[in-house]
Amino acid sequence: MKTWGLISFSLFCVGLVLAVVGGLALPANVVVGMVLAAFGLIIGVIYSIGTKDINTLLLATIALLAMAAAFGPILAVGESITSIVVNFAALMAPVALIAAIKALLQIGLQK
Repeated sequence: MKTWGLISFSLFCVGLVLAVVGGLALPANVVVGMVLAAFGLIIGVIYSIGTKDINTLLLATIALLAMAAAFGPILAVGESITSIVVNFAALMAPVALIAAIKALLQIGLQK
């Protein structure tokens, strides 16, 4: 399980760097978004298998999506920060989706 955790962490770090570089150099690039979503899907599968703490992840994702909308109106740096946060959201959205599905299945199986 340690190996999968290391793979997940490595993909997260690469995705984070790609989100920042892509947000600054290539804002609104579809290819960057697709690569980040693929990384997020892999991270989500690994995360959902190896952990039980889903609530923290879901709460952090909600905060991330709210933050993406908040930085838009800020002049000068707003576009760049928004682009970075949107790219990071593309990385984390599949992770949150898989975690939410797992949480709903756990709730349904308890009854």
